Order: sequence, then C-alpha cells, then structure tokens
Amino acid sequence: MQSFRTEIENPIVQKDIIELANKIEQFHKGKIDEEKFRSLRLARGVYGQRQEGVQMIRIKLPYGKVLSNQLRRICEVSDEYSRGRLHITTRQDIQIHYVDLNRTPELWSELERDDVTLREACGNTVRNVTASETAGIDPKEPFDVSPYADALFRFFLRNPICQEMGRKFKVSFSGTEEDTGLSYMHDLGFIAKIENGVRGFKVMLGGGLGSQPRHADELYSFLPTDKIIPLMEGVLRIFDRHGERKSRAKARMKFLLKDIGLEAFKELVEAEQNAIEQKTVAIDADAYEVSVPVAVEAPHVDIKNQKAFELWKATNVISQKQQGYVAIGIKVLLGDFYTDKARLLADLVEKYAAGEIRLSLRQNILIPFVKEDLLPFFYQELEKLGFVESGYNKAVDITACPGTDTCNLGIASSTGIAEELERVIKTEYPQYLEKEDLVIKISGCMNACGQHNMANIGFQGMSIRTKDKLVAPALQVLLGGGNLGDGKGKFADKVVKIPSRRGPEALRRILNDFEANANGKPFVAYYADKGEKYFYDLLTDLSNADNLTQEDFIDWGTEENYVKAIGIGECAGVVIDLIATLFLESEEKIENAKLSFENEIYSDAVYHAYSSLVNSAKALLLAENKKTNTHASIINQFDDEFVANGKINLDGTFADLIYQIQKNAPSKDFAVDYIKKAEQFLQKVQEFRTLEVENA
Repeated sequence: MQSFRTEIENPIVQKDIIELANKIEQFHKGKIDEEKFRSLRLARGVYGQRQEGVQMIRIKLPYGKVLSNQLRRICEVSDEYSRGRLHITTRQDIQIHYVDLNRTPELWSELERDDVTLREACGNTVRNVTASETAGIDPKEPFDVSPYADALFRFFLRNPICQEMGRKFKVSFSGTEEDTGLSYMHDLGFIAKIENGVRGFKVMLGGGLGSQPRHADELYSFLPTDKIIPLMEGVLRIFDRHGERKSRAKARMKFLLKDIGLEAFKELVEAEQNAIEQKTVAIDADAYEVSVPVAVEAPHVDIKNQKAFELWKATNVISQKQQGYVAIGIKVLLGDFYTDKARLLADLVEKYAAGEIRLSLRQNILIPFVKEDLLPFFYQELEKLGFVESGYNKAVDITACPGTDTCNLGIASSTGIAEELERVIKTEYPQYLEKEDLVIKISGCMNACGQHNMANIGFQGMSIRTKDKLVAPALQVLLGGGNLGDGKGKFADKVVKIPSRRGPEALRRILNDFEANANGKPFVAYYADKGEKYFYDLLTDLSNADNLTQEDFIDWGTEENYVKAIGIGECAGVVIDLIATLFLESEEKIENAKLSFENEIYSDAVYHAYSSLVNSAKALLLAENKKTNTHASIINQFDDEFVANGKINLDGTFADLIYQIQKNAPSKDFAVDYIKKAEQFLQKVQEFRTLEVENA
C-alpha cells in the first residue's frame, strides 16, 4: 500500500488516504474502537455489506456528472478491486461491492488520479449533492444549476462543521419548477429562479424519507445565489449543535425542525450568520468548465428495425436547449451495468458527443450533446451494448435499492421483484412504454433508499408470519405519492401488506383500475379521488396469509426458502434489530387502527390496537430472551417481568389494560380510548427500551 503515498499530487487527499490506511492497521491490531473506526471509514465511502469480510465502496459523483476518463478509471478500479459490476444509486453515486477492506486505500488513490473521490460518500456528513440530470441542457431551465451544485460540493467537502454531525445531510438542486431534483424530500433543496434579472433559488428545508417521511418547508421563496453557501453553513451549524445524537433514529434534520418549528429554526440560522465569516460567497458560473461537444461527421447507418428505432427515439431521446443537439437516455435495469460495456460507452461519448455522461436519480444514464444527425449511429452503437431498451423514465423504468442482495438492512428482495414487475409491464401493459410517466419504486426495508414512499406506486420489503409461525417475504404496498413540482410533493399511503409473490397481481389490479377509472388524470389525482379505503378493498384479499403455497416462502430472485436476516445498518445510521422492527410494526398497527376508525369500522380499529399492545409487549419480552408462545403468555409474562416489580407503571396491570377488549363492545367511544392507550403504551415501552440500551 505504499505506492499511493507518492503518486497523489494533492497533499490533502494524500493525507486522507494515509490516515485511512493507518486506521485500518490500528483497527486490526485492536488499538481503535470499532465504532470509531466505523465512523471514519464510512466518511471515506467504505461501507459494510451483508456478506461478511467484504465492503461496499460508494464513489461520490457530484450531481451525477462523469467524464469519459473518470468512467474508465472507475472501470479499472472495479475490475482490479471488485467484480466488474457498477451500481448507480438514487443519489447519482456509483457503488462497487465485495472489496477487501485492506485494499481500500489503494483503490481510493487510483480513483483520485482522475479526480474521483470517496470522501463523505457515507457517514454523518454532507452526502453527494444531487441535481437534475438535464441541468445545463433543459430548455425550461432559467440557468444551469451545475456550477452552483459543484461550488456547494467543493465548499463543504472536508469542512469541519459537517464531519461529525448527528446524522447525514442531503442536498439537491432542481433546474426548473418541475423539481426533478426532488427538493421536497431533502434536508436542503434548491430550485432555480430568476427575480428582477438576479439568479437565485427557492429554498426548501427539512424534508426526508425513511420510516417517517416529512415534507420540506419553504425556507425562502427566493435567495440570491451568493447567499446559498452562507445559508447552508448556518443550517449545518445549527443542526450540528442542536440535532439529536443519542437516539439516532430521530437524529435527522426533519426531527429537529419538527421539534422547534420553522420560524425558531430560521431565527437560529439567521443569528448564526454573525458567527460566519463570509456573509456572501459569489459563485462564478462562467468559470465552471462545461463539456464541449466534438465536431464529427455522421457515419452512414442502415437501421434494420425502423419501428424499434422510432419507439426508442420517442421514449429515450430528450430535446436540448442547444440547437441541433439532443440527449439520449439509457435505461439501466436496476442501475446495474458492467465495466466492459462502460468502457465502450466512455469511448463512444468521448469520440461522438461531449465526453460526459450524467447519472440520474432513477438509476439511469443520460448522454448530453449528441448531434441530431448522429442518432441513427448512436442507436446502432448502443444496441451493440444492449443499451437501447425503450422506456427511459417511464413506468417500465422501476427504481430499486440493492435490498437483500448486499445490504445489511434488507428484509425482502427489491431487485428480484423489480425485475418481475418490469416483465409484467413490458408483456402485459406495453402501452406504458409511451404513456406519460408513472413512477414505481421499491425499497428492501423501511429506510427508503429506493424512495418507495414518494412514488405513485411503491413497495417496501417486509416479512409476514403465518398461524404456523412460518415466515414469508412480504411487500408493503404504498400508493398515491408523487412530485407535484416547485417544491411540493405527496408521500404515498401505506395501503396493505401482502406476500411478496403476490406483488405482480397487486400491480395488475392497480394498473387495470387506473386504466379503467382514471379518466385521463395523472396517478396522484386519480388516487386522491378514489381514496385509500378504495385501494384497501381492491387489494386486501391478497394479504391473507392463511393460504400460502410453498412458492410464497421463496423470495423473488432466489431459489431458497426465505430466512429473515436483518443486520446492523451503517449508512442509514440505525441499528435494525428484531426489537426495533417490532416497534415499527406496532406503530403501523396503530396507523391501521386509526384508518379503520376513520372508515367507521370500529371493531377492526379496536383489534388493530389490541395487536399493537401485544406486539409492543412482545418486543420487550424478546429483549429479555423470554418466550412469547401465545398472546396470553405474553400478557401474563409482561405483568410479571415489568409491571409487578415497578419497572413500568401502567396504573394497573397490563392484563387489565389489554383485556378491556373482552369487556367492551367495539363502539366509537371505546375505540377512541383503546387506540389512545395503545399509543401511550407503545411510547412507554419504547422509552424503557431506549434507557435500557443506553445503560447497557
């Protein structure tokens, strides 16, 4: 590992890499705490994966811009240190897997030879700054946001105010009011605006996904470009000082904003400007290096399948504001492509475009600055690489995180079901190749790396238990989310949980109903008109776990029986164990109770509340390694273990509380009271568990 010490010209980068090498050595010798080492390597893009003894490496590519030489360098690194597969993330990064920890400093040094970094790609830092993939070419944009995203990235990289925050921090830039950068779900989101001839941004604050999505608040309707860096510095300072650190599940910006309110937060940020040295930071957009297209004659090409070519042009070719040029969208299945094809792609865009690609938030590739008369040639060359599948950014273009393939947190397969759903759309609903966009996203767990809870149709990996105590992979179906533009969006509702193998049938029912009853409305409006209860009724029979077949116990993309195995999350910053999962399920049961109550189905509401009570008690008993064979034993044991000795005060016994279900008719008044008590009980046991963990 000595070579990188002299080959890196930038002394700051060299110091970073040497530090990582030294820390790895100290860790192996037992001289450094595992938690501290984890924090350091995460901030250097080195992330543990589901398989033991190997690492995932996240390569930070600001706003998804990758030059041809950088792509070739990434390919070389992947071939040498990994397995030749490149994975595009929903934050415009590239990930490679199965890397030996000891070789990560060498890997990093190789990347830096072409100005590619791992720094702060993971960990409690400012993550990759994302932006609309069409930035710089969009006919609707008031100006190119790329220089501003680039300046922000460079200003806060290695900045001491954001190296050890309580949690990660995500930033996006949108070039137009269509808000393709999804500002409403970011800690800070910037939407390009011009007022009185001055460039600036609408600023959104405190959004986020995860298990508890939150819509960002509008912080400023317009902020001049020279104020965005001081503003972000103020926001980061306040977040670093006041943000939660002990309870990492509540340590994101959205929870701080929820606790103190927008106006109070804004006052703190404005007061903090007194401590910030630079009140304005001018960003010289003209100095930003823009890729220049090559001048080349179009080779003669004979298109063999004109119909396929025309379809591809209709779905994958995007107009540019630069006259005579277009951009080509490459639909990348699940964001995975391989180094042999990536090298050829790098050569192609270097020789015939502008030597640049952009990675998209939907895990795809965009080639800007293609001369219109070169389209037949590009189609021919991309077809050789398998890169001309139609449906770029259409319904057939499903977003999915790695899920149980490599991620510690994956509960059920996301990639396997995504492939099957794409197959269903292609074969049974081919009209969606050309129809207006319909967004489908899948995550393998609640942390929403696949952004499932902001999709029109979303699926979240879960598990389901039968009466015989068998566990099968499951999917939470979420509906009605979407980007409404200009900083506004809707998060999807959780409608029903079904065995994973029934996911395709759920999709068929949803699409069939959409076709029959939408009357030309976009999916978000169609869903809002119909309402959650309508879709619950449409899909609820699929949730029945009493009639599972053997196939239902085999997850998509595998041939073996499903085993629920959840590890420790690193990038998400939350330890996902069985106890935490049970608490989450209790929260969902209370949500279901409230939904049933709203629909005036009081008996269902009461029983959902009862299930939450049992589930919450079970969580604490499992933490004490107690058996939880029946509901009755859970209730009795909970009183023995926690109530009788005063560990948890319920103003009576747990049995008295929970067995009210036996003594009261499921009236409206009783349902209200019982749901409230279930919520209070869950809060008490969660607080007890938190103290128990902290004092362990």
